[in-house]
Amino acid sequence: MVSDLGYGLNSLAHLALLLLLLTVRKPGVAKHLLVLATATTVIWSTSLITLFFGPISLSWLLTVDIVKQLAWLLFLASCIQTNFQSLHHVLRRPTTLMILAPACFALASPYFFAANPAWSFLTLIVLSLEVLVLLEVVYRQAGREQWAFKPLIIYLGAANVFEFVTYANATMVNQVEVGYIAARGYIYFLLMPLLVISIRRIHHWGIDIFISRDVVLHSSLLLVAGGYLFVMAVIGYAINFVGGSWGATVQIILVVMSFALLATVFLSNAFRTKIKIFITKHFFANQYDYRVEWVKLTKWLTRSGESTSDVYHAGLTGLLNAVQYDSGLLFKVSKSGIECIAKASQLSHADIDEKQISMLNKLVEYSGENGWIIDTDAYLVKPFDYEGLKLDREVLKQWNYQLFIPFMQDNNVWGFAVLAAGDKEKVTLNWEVKDYLNAVSEQVGTFIQHHEAAQVVAENAQFAAFNRMSAFVLHDLKNVLAQVDLILANAQQHKHNPEFIEDTFETLEHTKARMEKMLKQLTDKKVVEDSVNDEQCLSSVIDEVIKQRCSSLSPVPKLHLMKERSVVVDKEKVANVLYHLISNAQQATSDDGEIDVVLNVDSAQNTQLVLIEDSGIGMEKSFIEERLFKPFDTTKGNAGMGIGAYDAKTYLESIGGKLVVTSEVGKGSCFTLHFPIV
Repeated sequence: MVSDLGYGLNSLAHLALLLLLLTVRKPGVAKHLLVLATATTVIWSTSLITLFFGPISLSWLLTVDIVKQLAWLLFLASCIQTNFQSLHHVLRRPTTLMILAPACFALASPYFFAANPAWSFLTLIVLSLEVLVLLEVVYRQAGREQWAFKPLIIYLGAANVFEFVTYANATMVNQVEVGYIAARGYIYFLLMPLLVISIRRIHHWGIDIFISRDVVLHSSLLLVAGGYLFVMAVIGYAINFVGGSWGATVQIILVVMSFALLATVFLSNAFRTKIKIFITKHFFANQYDYRVEWVKLTKWLTRSGESTSDVYHAGLTGLLNAVQYDSGLLFKVSKSGIECIAKASQLSHADIDEKQISMLNKLVEYSGENGWIIDTDAYLVKPFDYEGLKLDREVLKQWNYQLFIPFMQDNNVWGFAVLAAGDKEKVTLNWEVKDYLNAVSEQVGTFIQHHEAAQVVAENAQFAAFNRMSAFVLHDLKNVLAQVDLILANAQQHKHNPEFIEDTFETLEHTKARMEKMLKQLTDKKVVEDSVNDEQCLSSVIDEVIKQRCSSLSPVPKLHLMKERSVVVDKEKVANVLYHLISNAQQATSDDGEIDVVLNVDSAQNTQLVLIEDSGIGMEKSFIEERLFKPFDTTKGNAGMGIGAYDAKTYLESIGGKLVVTSEVGKGSCFTLHFPIV
């Protein structure tokens, strides 16, 4: 009578829920299978009311229990994927067939051979474990909707844990305890409101979103415990089958072994990590749909502009979009150090100081050895995960960025990006995120490096055209040289004013000498190759350039020697570089303006600085970034070739230095040349 009341209340409660579900016209396979599972529960509960159907036989109890579990398993199978269009689509999946196979076999087996009830007990234990495993999968796939699925998980989880205990006990004692059967109706009835709450919260089924792996190991430990209980049930059945009984010795052995197993799982970091990776790799869906993400990234990169700065920015934002972050910096590594080439930052303090630059250099060196992506937040908690990496923890605490992602080229670090989540949710750098970011960074790095290679090819093509033009220039120079030779020959025969003529001869001879040198540089590669770097004081080179080549044009530059150390350079090449930059400054400055050439030493960077400052018209930031160092791009029309600034920058970089330009429209410009001190 007591059990009838519980099953009756449960039948009425689930019948009311079934009627409510039938009044809702909501499409979806999961919804229809939920109706089926609820209806099956109503029939199952009603069939166990002895007042209506008399005493319940064991075979009938086992059959209706298996049918109930079969209906709920089918419902859960429909919740783990989004693209089901019909029941046929659910049933034709191999995974669904594997889920339903034990229940179907248990229902069909009595028609072919006489089965021992103990095997049915084992089958129901397996079905309960199946439900628990599927609940775990559904909960993980719910992501942000976990709060909606939680009541459903508790409802089915608690009910099936009770079913598991009921039949585990029946396996050990070879009979179903009446007390368990009598309590089931009340348990299902009391849990049923959780199912109602979950149905009210969930607006769709089969959600394909982020799988939370932070709780993979902890929840999987429940399966370990369940497996242990299952083993105990099997052992109990075997002992009971041969007519024995549990002895104190066996109980002590099993208890000690269970504690040893749990201690191993909880205390062994390596063991837990291996279990976690194995489970997430082989039993759960990927966090990212690689095909979709790959197409998105490719489309984003192909929409970038043609300028180098646009390509850098597109690469950085593509990387940010891949992990849904909103702030980041892109750096390029060169002989002279690291240079920030793109920014996409929403942070209030996006600039980095010298200590942080030193930290980045250590990260570059570390990643250059192994190509690792580094989570600086994780380093603060688990520095032993990055063996050999030593970072200043105080500097790291002030660091605003989480992820350090290197771009490799020929086993060297070409550059790197640092990313920050900002207001977005931070990603956890597990094995899958690492693989995903490695693939993304490989594509972004290849995209940027391909653009740079294309730029080099384009520049080489321009120089090839320039070389063709040089053939005509050489021809004209030869003609001029022949004319000068003729003037010199005739002038020596017609001297009227010896002093004047002598000065004229000296000037012409100097001009001839320079033209011959130009011809040699254009026609003989060995002249360039045989140039020798030697130790020079730049003040003497600058003074010579100003007096011999820049004094005829106003304003005349002024040299200011603050501090100087000798450098190893090609004197003639440096003289040409300085002449081009000073000449450009003179052309950009009015006659009453000022041009100062300042020499100083940066002891921290161990570089000799040459600052060419003018009070001219200045340049816009976009011009400096996009055109100033682009060869053959000139603002002087036919009067200029547009290779002076480009030549200066490439030469300084070739010797390990750099050229930095600052300018303000209407106030002037400053070209700072960094020469490494050896």
